[in-house]
Amino acid sequence: MNEIDKLMIDIPDEAESAAAEAAEQEQPWLRLDRRMLLVHPINEVVKLLPVLLISFVLGSQSGNHYWGFGVVTLLVIYGLLRYFTTTYRIGPVHVQLRTGVFQKKLLSVPRSRIRSVDVEAGVLHRVLGLSIVRIGTGQRAGNGHDSNKFELNALSSALVPDLRAALLSESRGTPTPDTPTSPVSADVEIGHWHVSWVRFAPFSFTGIAIIAAIVGIAFQYGIGSAIAKSSAVTGGVESLEGLGITMLVIVLLVALLILSSAFACIQYLIAFGDMTLTDNGRILHVSHGLLKTRATTLDRARLRGTTLKEPLLLRLAGGARLDAIMTGVSAEKKESSLLLPQGPRAEAERVMATVIGDSRQASVPLIPHGGAARRRRYTRALFPAVAVAVAAVVCLIFGVHVPTYVWVAVVVLAVGGAGLAYDRYNGLGHAVLPGWLITRSGSLDRKRHSLEADGVIGWTVRETFFQRRAGVATVIAATPAGTGGYDVIDLPAENAWGLIEAVTPGARDVWANPR
Repeated sequence: MNEIDKLMIDIPDEAESAAAEAAEQEQPWLRLDRRMLLVHPINEVVKLLPVLLISFVLGSQSGNHYWGFGVVTLLVIYGLLRYFTTTYRIGPVHVQLRTGVFQKKLLSVPRSRIRSVDVEAGVLHRVLGLSIVRIGTGQRAGNGHDSNKFELNALSSALVPDLRAALLSESRGTPTPDTPTSPVSADVEIGHWHVSWVRFAPFSFTGIAIIAAIVGIAFQYGIGSAIAKSSAVTGGVESLEGLGITMLVIVLLVALLILSSAFACIQYLIAFGDMTLTDNGRILHVSHGLLKTRATTLDRARLRGTTLKEPLLLRLAGGARLDAIMTGVSAEKKESSLLLPQGPRAEAERVMATVIGDSRQASVPLIPHGGAARRRRYTRALFPAVAVAVAAVVCLIFGVHVPTYVWVAVVVLAVGGAGLAYDRYNGLGHAVLPGWLITRSGSLDRKRHSLEADGVIGWTVRETFFQRRAGVATVIAATPAGTGGYDVIDLPAENAWGLIEAVTPGARDVWANPR
């Protein structure tokens, strides 16, 4: 009998609040796995590695090498104290966590409020057979942080499946004797990552972000300056300068492209390798990662739709990414709702249809938003080119010479703006299916949302000054899931309340103001 089984014996039903509260006080406080004594000291040392390097340099300069030894000793002691000051308790009503070396903290989360249980394991955790369990409720304090989300680091991996099943079962509510319970099906794999998908990794800014971070850290600690002044780098730059500044720029851009693509592919493989998506009718389970593994459990009862993400570069490569719209899982706070990483668009659409249970979602034609919406996109996209052109003409009128590159910039801005406006309008649209609202917008960061009508809790029709002049409006469907609101942008104003009525019959009578 494992530790979780022992905790779940003789626990009163949650409905018996008085008895449950009394029983909870009898529950034992448990410590994390003893192997945590190895994990936390090492983690503390790794996190403060720059401080250790500085201590080593100071020790070398002063001849006193006890600087580095003293810092490491303090970090190890702190890591050990975290084990002895961290305890948790799983009761019939709450899960509780006591932490704090210098400042004591008690975190208590009602089990009925649990919205997510994420499991993560880094390389060291996997070697030791440990996992990190994060429990979240989706509720936030005023500072923007999740006030009811805590972390158990580290638990034995053997205990995690039972703990996750128990917590998520409780979060759906304890069935009464009169409540029928549907049997849970076996896990069925509905999505699987393939190595060939790594070809989509370079079509993002991940590689550039990694290079920027490496360069920033290198120059922060003086390593970058030393490399830049080295004979190899200076000699290479001088050789390229002999070919001309244009060739130098081309070579640097090609090198940046190759390096960023390589880093993006490596990061993609490490983060999403061996990814699987399974479904048992109640739970969507997502697991991924080669070195650092992560497993996310999504309760189907809180599924409110999906988001198909198609950034411009990824869209040109025929790819897309799929996320779930979940109640209690905030997309704005970067909480995990991933269903599929960057991959073939056709596969993302197939998984989307499977998750939603509606094969029409991917193929339904979207309703365009008309001439006014098109004009607004061209007006905003061409404004920079027009502004530069007007400034150049004014300069010519007053006898100021205008360089050739200014007119080249006007042409580039005009052509680029027209292309962007064309793509933005083609990506704009919506559709209404029985029980569903589908909306799409964007060009550089295009997203297609499929939102369940039952998940909508309110409507807003917004008309700015310029929208009123153009005769369009933005309809916002409010929901406690995902981003909290999903927009149908620049819809003809006369169609706004008709759309709302189609998605939520009777809403016009409740919310619409008489015109």
